[in-house]
Amino acid sequence: MNSKPSYSIIDIPEWKKLKKHAGIINRRENHLKYLVSEKGRMENFSLKGAGIFYDYSRQRVNAGTMKLLFELAEKRWIKKQFKSMTCGETVNNTENRAALHTASRSFSTDPVFVNGKDIMPEMFSVRKKIKEFTSKIHSGEIRGSTGKAFEHMVVIGIGGSYLGPEFAAAALKHLAIRKMQIHFLSNVDIHNFGEIAASIDPESTIWIVISKSYTTSETTANTNQAYEFMRQKGLDPAKHFATVTSKGSPGDDPSNPVVASFHMFDFIGGRYSVTSAVGGVPLALYLGYDVFERFLKGAEEMDIHAKEAPPGENLPLVASLISVWNNNFLHYPAQAIIPYASPLSRLAPHIQQLNMESNGKSVTNDGEALGVPAGTIIFGEPGANAQHSFFQLAHQGRPFPIDFIGVLNPCYGQYKSISKGVTNHQELWANLIAQPAALASGKDDTDGAKHFPGNRPSSTILLDDLSPENIGRLLSFYEAKTVYEAFIWGINPFDQFGVELGKKLASGIRSKMADKNKNPEYSFEDADPITGFYLETLYSGSKNL
Repeated sequence: MNSKPSYSIIDIPEWKKLKKHAGIINRRENHLKYLVSEKGRMENFSLKGAGIFYDYSRQRVNAGTMKLLFELAEKRWIKKQFKSMTCGETVNNTENRAALHTASRSFSTDPVFVNGKDIMPEMFSVRKKIKEFTSKIHSGEIRGSTGKAFEHMVVIGIGGSYLGPEFAAAALKHLAIRKMQIHFLSNVDIHNFGEIAASIDPESTIWIVISKSYTTSETTANTNQAYEFMRQKGLDPAKHFATVTSKGSPGDDPSNPVVASFHMFDFIGGRYSVTSAVGGVPLALYLGYDVFERFLKGAEEMDIHAKEAPPGENLPLVASLISVWNNNFLHYPAQAIIPYASPLSRLAPHIQQLNMESNGKSVTNDGEALGVPAGTIIFGEPGANAQHSFFQLAHQGRPFPIDFIGVLNPCYGQYKSISKGVTNHQELWANLIAQPAALASGKDDTDGAKHFPGNRPSSTILLDDLSPENIGRLLSFYEAKTVYEAFIWGINPFDQFGVELGKKLASGIRSKMADKNKNPEYSFEDADPITGFYLETLYSGSKNL
């Protein structure tokens, strides 16, 4: 049996019923201020699972909405598709690949087959190698070329090769091994390199180059820059570089020796790769392998929940249905992620890539026009900072759904100074509680400038603390939510051809620059006028400005 539906989503009765139902929800009597005041609202529109509490009582849904959304989920076979993904079936049809990020954090001894081969022994082998490597770095058995122990780590990578690890590193910084500092060199902008070069001790620095193909232009440029920097300092790069890359790539070449090389797999996409060696090597070095393993186990727990929990109890599945509802039926084009915990400051940038690169598609798995908008504009900033940034728009301008994230027990509970009768953490929670309520209910005022229309949807996610397990659970929640959304729309969340056109054009422009660098007399006459202007401006400095 085909593992996915083959008919257009806009033609199915369930979709048409939801379109009609949206008209009912848009009626004045279904304003959120009335919905949230209904008896049992919180109990009926909140869930607990895999260590996370998910409250969607302030979403613009009622029991009828959820019934129709669950019917849509069943019609689209999304749970069956999710299970097929975790079992190694070829769900990435455009690239003829499986999508097995869940295997990278599985501790089960059950086999997972890809093209007839059980991949789990390789998953365990990579983890074992990370553990051994980490131990040798921390013990000082592996040192730099002058004998100094490593105290700085620079992670070279872009996109999925850094956003996920950066999020996890920031979230778990309170558990970091203090003798190892972490830096992320992602941007080819020389300012990124210059700032890092000025803040490290080269003799005690290990560079971790993360690139599946080892040909990504930005990563290649930064790697070459780093090699040259180390040579200029009189240091042997072979004693200061490690790689995370595909088997047989230029980064896995014995003729170019490195401290260690760890393998990536084509069935784990970059934006889903933080629990693989992509995140494993830098995070285990920064936090210790045991903390990294706890992070994996939290992600695995949410994976199991996402796969096995019934639809009505399944946190990421319900969240995905609400996301599709907000996107396609209530026509909100954007969503904010607002964590009321500063350590989660890099969550929104990671989810930006995860969701927007996965679901920013306009055709189905079969290459047909989707017919409805897929994907959501994701942005965010930690609360309460966000309240003093863009919440004017949130409350009185163009509305957008928000995920509020709260942490019950802070990492630094010992600081309990009182201001206005409460501690800092209690002040933070006062805002976390108040903002969703204000967005939902609004406030009438005869002065239009002081009128708050309300009816602005949000969900609240609560974590007990910022333990490695909870950061893993949160990561897996958003990954599963993203995948479930894609399965509802019938799109492929595992390819990213949309990033290729700009790269191709940049390659042509790069060639012209290279020709100019070789021959100063070379002109840009064959470039189109606009491109030619910018090239001439670059080479003339400020003369054209």
